[in-house]
Amino acid sequence: MADAPAPPASPDETPVSALARQQTIALVDDDRNILTTLSIGLHAEGFATRVYADGETALKALLENPPDLAIFDIKMPRMDGLHLLQALRAQSSLPVIFLTSKDEEPDEALGLAMGADDYIAKPFSQRLLVARIRAILRRSELARAEPEEVAPADLPDPVVRGRLTLDPARHQVTWDARPVSLTVTEFLILEAMALRPGVVKSRNQLMDAAYSDDVYVDDRTIDSHIKRLRRKFRAVDPEFAAIDTLYGAGYSFTDG
Repeated sequence: MADAPAPPASPDETPVSALARQQTIALVDDDRNILTTLSIGLHAEGFATRVYADGETALKALLENPPDLAIFDIKMPRMDGLHLLQALRAQSSLPVIFLTSKDEEPDEALGLAMGADDYIAKPFSQRLLVARIRAILRRSELARAEPEEVAPADLPDPVVRGRLTLDPARHQVTWDARPVSLTVTEFLILEAMALRPGVVKSRNQLMDAAYSDDVYVDDRTIDSHIKRLRRKFRAVDPEFAAIDTLYGAGYSFTDG
């Protein structure tokens, strides 16, 4: 079988249409065939891509010239995907999707706990990957939008539940007036629970709140997001216990 065509030799962004700004996806993987396949598929969907074969090279570029979203493989030379995410999260909230294989499930859970926005298990379909990319980008753009760009009457009011305050217009969360940094997905899951305190939300309901209809996620993804939420709030308040688990049913937020 002939080798797949080489991906762009330079990590620079591929040409952008003069008519509209393309959203840019950074691909970080040491597998040249995967980089080529992903680049071709994403270009066909209207995205520009940048490709990097190792984490060290990618980190510098992602911080100096951030794309709209990045896709990381986990196992790579020089700096693997987990260490790359850890270093990136110290300075950036860039949306990140992990590529994982079946034998990397513990790494996948760790990646979500460290701040990855989602994961895609290999082998994966191009349609599923693009759907997840678009869903995360939509949420990210909504979070970045300046409130001044929206008429004041259209801005959602902050949600106040005891010691918790969520401001959807600014994507800000505080606990006892102390800020808590959440990803877009984490914010949407917490908001879904906080809007109806004490009401148990099933995993499916939380999936619907945080993901578009054309994106499939499994129970493990929601559970990982809940663990990350608890961990982040406990970093602010070690006694935090406002997210309850009803085994077999789902999760709820306790107003208090």
